[in-house]
Amino acid sequence: MTAVLVTDTLVAGYGEASVLAGISLTLDEGKTLALLGRNGTGKTTFVNTLAGVTTHHSGSIHLLGKDVTKLRADRRAAAGIGWVPQERNIFKSLTVEENMTAIARPGMWNLERIYQMFPRLKERRKNLGNQLSGGEQQMLAVGRALMVNPKLLLLDEPTEGLAPIIVDELLAAIQRITQGEGMSAIIIEQKAKKVLPLSDDAVILDRGAIVYQGKSADLLADESLLGQHLAVEKAARH
Repeated sequence: MTAVLVTDTLVAGYGEASVLAGISLTLDEGKTLALLGRNGTGKTTFVNTLAGVTTHHSGSIHLLGKDVTKLRADRRAAAGIGWVPQERNIFKSLTVEENMTAIARPGMWNLERIYQMFPRLKERRKNLGNQLSGGEQQMLAVGRALMVNPKLLLLDEPTEGLAPIIVDELLAAIQRITQGEGMSAIIIEQKAKKVLPLSDDAVILDRGAIVYQGKSADLLADESLLGQHLAVEKAARH
């Protein structure tokens, strides 16, 4: 099986400060990785480093065998990294449709397919980004990342701050994108029990280092491990 992503002893952070303490992992094509950990453990820094917006100190990043370690963020996007940051970063002065077509690249993901995935975006295609609800903005951020036709999709807490009904809708869409369409993805999510059923593998970070790496199903079944690293209690099952 071909690896879509390989990081080798990756150390990165902001300025002279290192946050990641030598992360090595491999993600195979068509697989989804749940990236877990308490706040401040380096999850967002890791994803931001893959996207190219942190300070690289040492180690390497390979995307489908290509060394992208030194590439700028825009070149990484062109190489096949689709990124949905916590801030969403949509263009609020552009319409929904303009947001997506402005960065579109040829491939299977086009406006028609995005609108099938997110009918609300089609209904609001002429609305400006700042006229959308939080949930609609997140759908737009995901749709815009797909329009780059990436090889690897990075999702940083895509359900944060959203109403439960929107969370369920968005997670169902992510499941179709990954399990249904075979998109490789890394998903940061605070609610471990929401994302583990959608993912193949799981990594838990603590102080910028990997403290657990294994199958998502195994982690989901291990209440003590979830509690140890994520403060997930049995009562949180529902």
